[in-house]
Amino acid sequence: MIVTLYAAGIFFSVAAPGLEHQMIDSNGHAFSMSDYRGKVIYVDFWASWCGPCRKSFPWMNEMHNRYKDRGLIVIAINLDSDMKDASPFLDELNPEFVIGYDPEGKVARSFDLLGMPSSFVFDKAGNLINSHVGFFSEQTSDYEAELVKLLEQQ
Repeated sequence: MIVTLYAAGIFFSVAAPGLEHQMIDSNGHAFSMSDYRGKVIYVDFWASWCGPCRKSFPWMNEMHNRYKDRGLIVIAINLDSDMKDASPFLDELNPEFVIGYDPEGKVARSFDLLGMPSSFVFDKAGNLINSHVGFFSEQTSDYEAELVKLLEQQ
């Protein structure tokens, strides 16, 4: 996807992360984020060693449960090089949303991550709307408001 930006009186285009990426699920089956086009998609990159990631999972569970019937999909993409490293983290936090694995970091590289966790919000048409680096509990109402606004759009 190409996004046109305007800065300092100049229009320029840059590549933006999109949904056309495949990853694997816990059973080793491939899936694509584009399978969920038509829904608001919250993509979160995380790793088992990431402290702030541990704080974001309960909030993502809450958002998933509150808005899944209105069209929200949460996809959390694990970046541990060994998928087994994620198991204790997942067993403890018990996510109810989609978990994908990117052990080689191919999807992560295309998103040009700046920190962990990193999240990306896509509208129903698959357009990147916003991204967040880190997870800050004091901003969860803003994160939620952003999702609600997109869910209300036709």
